[in-house]
Amino acid sequence: MSRSERLLDLLQLLRRHRLPVSGRRLAEETGVSLRTLYRDIASLQAQGAHIEGEPGLGYVLKPGFLLPPMMFSEEEVEALVLGSRWVAKRGDSRLAIAAADALAKIASVLPPDMRESLDASPLLVGPRAPIAEGIDLALLRKAIRSERKLDISYVDNEGSESRRMVWPFALGFFEQVRVLVAWCELRQDFRHFRTDRISGAQVSDQRYPRRRQALLKNWRAAQHAAPG
Repeated sequence: MSRSERLLDLLQLLRRHRLPVSGRRLAEETGVSLRTLYRDIASLQAQGAHIEGEPGLGYVLKPGFLLPPMMFSEEEVEALVLGSRWVAKRGDSRLAIAAADALAKIASVLPPDMRESLDASPLLVGPRAPIAEGIDLALLRKAIRSERKLDISYVDNEGSESRRMVWPFALGFFEQVRVLVAWCELRQDFRHFRTDRISGAQVSDQRYPRRRQALLKNWRAAQHAAPG
């Protein structure tokens, strides 16, 4: 194991503990001597990690620390590249631009050898057929982030149009369609709306009465409980 991988493992171990952990326990779990453990903690602190503590008292990583670029493993870089390329091909136009910008920002701070690995990544995303959208997905994402009710006009399988007031909390990206997941006030239940069948949408000033995370949790429970 390289030193950078060892430091990364130590960081991840500290992340799992909210209370101080003794140096001896950290050394045992990372497979190094206590002396090496103290040197590794000093190295991480020098790189900006907010590790508090001292020998005999234990160590704790304060929340909010971001891994420095040199701490990315090769597989993590490949995952970032593949994910960004997938979003660029499968997301809407604004998400595609955001994915390209995010990858450019990551590349700008990577060490030269990792930047070369990023540029030459062999992991590719295949082309897809164009998807016709009935509505700007950025509007739907805005409603989800702000937890606002959404007034939509929706065309069902039979071609009948209806107005719905929904509580949007998730957006699914599939190979051929995108699906808005929401609580429907009309049906008083969770419903899935294909975005290419949403002919109009307006974000309400009114927040829906439940948190997005709670809706998502209940929806997942309902999906598991549904008959196969």
